[in-house]
Amino acid sequence: MDLRKSVEALWRIEAPQLIATLARRIGSLDIAEDLASEAFVSALEQWPADGIPPNPGAWLMKTAWHKAIDRARREETARKKAPLLVAGHDGELADVADEALDPIPDDLLTMVFTTCHPVLSPESRVALTLRLFGGLTTDEVARAFLVPTATIGQRISRAKRTLSEARVPIEAPSAGELPERLRAVLDVLYAIFNEGYSASSGTNLVRADLAVEAMRMGRVLAGLSPTEPEVFGLVALMELQASRFRTRVDAAGIPIRLEDQDRRLWDRTLIEHGLSMLDRAFDLARPLGVFSLQAAISACHARAATFAVTDWVAILALYDALTQITRSPVVELNRAVAVLHVDGPEAALATTRPLLADRRMAGYHLLGAVRGDILIRLGRHAEAAAELERAAELAPTRQERQLLLSRMAQALAPRNAGGRSSKEPPAE
Repeated sequence: MDLRKSVEALWRIEAPQLIATLARRIGSLDIAEDLASEAFVSALEQWPADGIPPNPGAWLMKTAWHKAIDRARREETARKKAPLLVAGHDGELADVADEALDPIPDDLLTMVFTTCHPVLSPESRVALTLRLFGGLTTDEVARAFLVPTATIGQRISRAKRTLSEARVPIEAPSAGELPERLRAVLDVLYAIFNEGYSASSGTNLVRADLAVEAMRMGRVLAGLSPTEPEVFGLVALMELQASRFRTRVDAAGIPIRLEDQDRRLWDRTLIEHGLSMLDRAFDLARPLGVFSLQAAISACHARAATFAVTDWVAILALYDALTQITRSPVVELNRAVAVLHVDGPEAALATTRPLLADRRMAGYHLLGAVRGDILIRLGRHAEAAAELERAAELAPTRQERQLLLSRMAQALAPRNAGGRSSKEPPAE
């Protein structure tokens, strides 16, 4: 690995802690990021001659702090901060370097709460969190969401400007604010993961790189918040879902339905780690939240050796609890699938009917996909084909559209002697 690649790898590792500590001391994420970037430029200039130091983090922190002092002396707008920065010059430098040797987790936790602050739009929270907490470059964030680098750059700049103009303090939320603020952070990480698990645009349905980044950040957050069960629940959920990546799509990139996946290819390491994270959420002996309940549902699938032995009764009970918490039509739709396997297709179809009148589901392709499957099981093939065709029109990716059209064609295929298409899935 050449020096530039080594430095880029170190940026991913060291930048979040470096920016977080600088931001806490200076009070500005924008300036902290500039100082961290300048320190890495210095590393690229000096390390070829001097070699990578034994503790790169301490070197970078000390270099960045030198630059902070220079900036405070040089810039008119920072003059009021100069006495604070310059006071105890040598001692301050030693202290800051020591923090790199023994990182203060609270700084990272404070930063992620800041990048996910409610004053920012959801899109800005995602971009800023990936940039500062995830350590991705602006180009990498842009590639992750398939938008121009300039667009992401502007989004990140506006987010930092908003935090500055709104006078958002770089500090952890109070005890009273913590539940709501923590949920916002978890929502951002799960939004990043979901975009990797099932991309909303682009040529690839699965973006494993993005999902892996969300899991990495989730594990960091779990290490910083050992008493919050929902953090462990989110990590468990992401890992259990990610364990199926190898079987999510076929060679042509077309989605493979859960019942058709080869479970021998599921990642057992991720499953075991996800189950252990779920156990940690349980061990905290608090009522299960949204992410922990979803993880418990994923755990039922992960523990089942085959689709046929899935504990659908347990899954339905978990969905009953989840619907009470979320009141989400998407959760209601997922619950209908559990109803299908517990109470049969007539009951499942009845469960989906109220969703047809819910405006939030008007553009959601999976409503038609689920209803199409249920109608096939009831032998109502023409109605099933119509549902699947509408679902295909709403599908966000070419791969999902192709799968739905294929299922529509199967629904319309001539019935075999037993009254069922030979390609039709058997009733469960």
